[in-house]
Amino acid sequence: MASLGETVPLLNGSTEVVLGLPLSVVLAQRLRLPTSEPSEFAEMVRIQIEKSFPYAPEEVTTDFEVIEQGAEASVVSAVAVHNERLSEIAAPLLAGGIIPKQVTVYAAQRAATHAASGRAFLIYPEDSGLVCAISEQGKIGFTRSLNGADATQLRRDLPQLALSAQLQGIDTSSPAVFLDESLFEMREALEGISKDRAGLIAVEAPPATTKLNLLPESWRQRRRELVRIGEWKKRLIWAAAVYAAVLLLFAVYVIWLRSDLARLKGRIARDAPNTEFIQKTEAKWKALSPAIDPHYYPIEVLQHLFESLPSADVQITQFNQSARQISVDGEAQSTALAYEFADKVKKNPGLQTFQFEMAAPRILPNEHAQFRLEGKSR
Repeated sequence: MASLGETVPLLNGSTEVVLGLPLSVVLAQRLRLPTSEPSEFAEMVRIQIEKSFPYAPEEVTTDFEVIEQGAEASVVSAVAVHNERLSEIAAPLLAGGIIPKQVTVYAAQRAATHAASGRAFLIYPEDSGLVCAISEQGKIGFTRSLNGADATQLRRDLPQLALSAQLQGIDTSSPAVFLDESLFEMREALEGISKDRAGLIAVEAPPATTKLNLLPESWRQRRRELVRIGEWKKRLIWAAAVYAAVLLLFAVYVIWLRSDLARLKGRIARDAPNTEFIQKTEAKWKALSPAIDPHYYPIEVLQHLFESLPSADVQITQFNQSARQISVDGEAQSTALAYEFADKVKKNPGLQTFQFEMAAPRILPNEHAQFRLEGKSR
């Protein structure tokens, strides 16, 4: 892509973006500091690198990587970027609602990829010039930007760069040399810098990860908000999907119920003539049952009534029977005998065709109980 803006449509809103900055927009320094507690050491690095920036501390984002650490002193690769300049570079991403998960330095990415151990010279084009970076154990220890991309100028400047690096405590004797493949024609100009011939490096896809992260705190907070919003969107999408699935299942269930109901109605319609014949036949048999069912015969009913008499102290004085109803009047020497008779009548197997009820007996002057027991066909 010719510009960062052209890459935004290709990202499809992805948040897994790492932005590698050119050396022209960052301040990179190799610092030797006293070894102290990790929390104090980070603050010490920040203070040292902020001294080199003509901006307020809150306008700058810094980070560092430890190159080597000893008992008394440690060497670190420290970088810093002006937040406003970073926002200008990342404007196409920010306009597209994309906040990188990491902002690092491209030179550090190349060093971690091609020279993870030892010391190495990395020479590659960046912007309109060349970058010469010296890496130590995969971390950037020294950087210079060279104007133009001329092989003669490069060969003339490299000894001076090596000397400057040595003055900062970097051993530049026989380092590995890596040349970007687009600078193949300059390979001969690097003869003699190292005992080995310069190796060619291509564009990394993807480059190795680095610890350096120049993501401003405001970007971190906004990214956390976007991640949280994204999670809620996913939850809402899942909830909507579950709700739609439930609605779909309910609709299928309703369709199945309607289909089953239609099937039952069809069976009822097919069985309607038989059902009607059975109902009519049942009605006829019920109408004829008083005449043909022995349970309705008066002589049978009287026989069962007399079987239910608890003793001779209970007398039946009157018996009436219609097609489906009977009444029995009687007299008992006590109310208890009248209730006992009614209870035996209700429990008599031969009288289960009727449902009997008895009102409270009437007490006669001679202390006898006069009762009336009525039975209706069930």
